[in-house]
Amino acid sequence: MHTITPTLTAQLAEAARALAGRRIAFLTGAGLSTDSGIPAYRGAGSTPRRAPMTGQEFLGSAAAQRRYWLGAHLGWRSMRQSVPNAGHRAIATLEREGRGAGVITQNVDGLHLAAGSERVVELHGTLHTVFCLRCGQRFSRDAVAAQIEARNPWVDVPDEILLGPDGDVRPETTDGFVLPTCTVCGGAVKPDVVFFGEYVPRPRFADAEALMRSAEALVVAGSSLVVNSGIRIIERARRRDLPLVIVNLEPTRADTWATAIVAASTSVVLPALLELLP
Repeated sequence: MHTITPTLTAQLAEAARALAGRRIAFLTGAGLSTDSGIPAYRGAGSTPRRAPMTGQEFLGSAAAQRRYWLGAHLGWRSMRQSVPNAGHRAIATLEREGRGAGVITQNVDGLHLAAGSERVVELHGTLHTVFCLRCGQRFSRDAVAAQIEARNPWVDVPDEILLGPDGDVRPETTDGFVLPTCTVCGGAVKPDVVFFGEYVPRPRFADAEALMRSAEALVVAGSSLVVNSGIRIIERARRRDLPLVIVNLEPTRADTWATAIVAASTSVVLPALLELLP
C-alpha cells in the first residue's frame, strides 16, 4: 500500500481536476484485484508463470483440457473466496451516487458485481459460468466443480494455494483426471471466458461502446493496456476527446495520451478520488 506522499497528493489533485463534474467510465484490469489476493500477469503484484493457455490449445486436445480443468479446479476454492477491495467498492459507490457511468473490466473474477456495481461489461467473460461447446448450455462454476470432485475423488484441494491470474494453478500431473462434461448432451465444456488468442464477442464490445457513449471521462485502473481490447476502449475515448486518467503502478501503452497519471495502488487512489470529487 502507498502512503500519501506530496507527489501522490499532487497527482491525485490533477486527476480530480480532470474528472470534476464529469460522469466517469472505468476500464479495469488485473492490477485492481491484486489486493483481493488475485495476482496480475505482469508488473507489480505479478508472479513468474507459464504462458497462458490459448483458446486454440484448449480446443485442440483433451490433454490440454485436462491440464486446464485440473489447474482451474485446484484454484477455484481460493478464487471464489476472494472479496472486493477498497478500489472495487469506491467504483461501486461512484456508480450508486450517479457519478460513475459503469465499468468495463478485463477481469474475469466477478468482483465488481460482488462490490455492488450494476453496469458492468465483462470484456473477457467470467469464471463463474461454464458453457457446453456442443449445445451451448450454461452451468454455474460451482456445479462443474461438484462434478469434478465426484469424478475425481482422489484430487486433494489445499486450503491455501498460490493462485495464478486466472484463478488457476499448475498441476504436477493430470494422470487419471476425468474431465467434466455437459449434463445435457455430454459435450465438452469450457469456462465462459475469452482465452488468449480469442476475440471479444461483438455484442459484448458493443455493450462496452454503449457504456462509453454515456460517459464524460475515462479512468483506467490497474491495467497496463497490453491486451488490445483495452486499447480499443482508449481509442473510443480519444475520438470524443474525453479526459483520460490512468491509475496504475507501472507504465501503460496509453500514458502519452493521458490527461493525468497516478502511479500508485488502485486501492489507495480510487477511495481518495471518491473523497476528492465533488
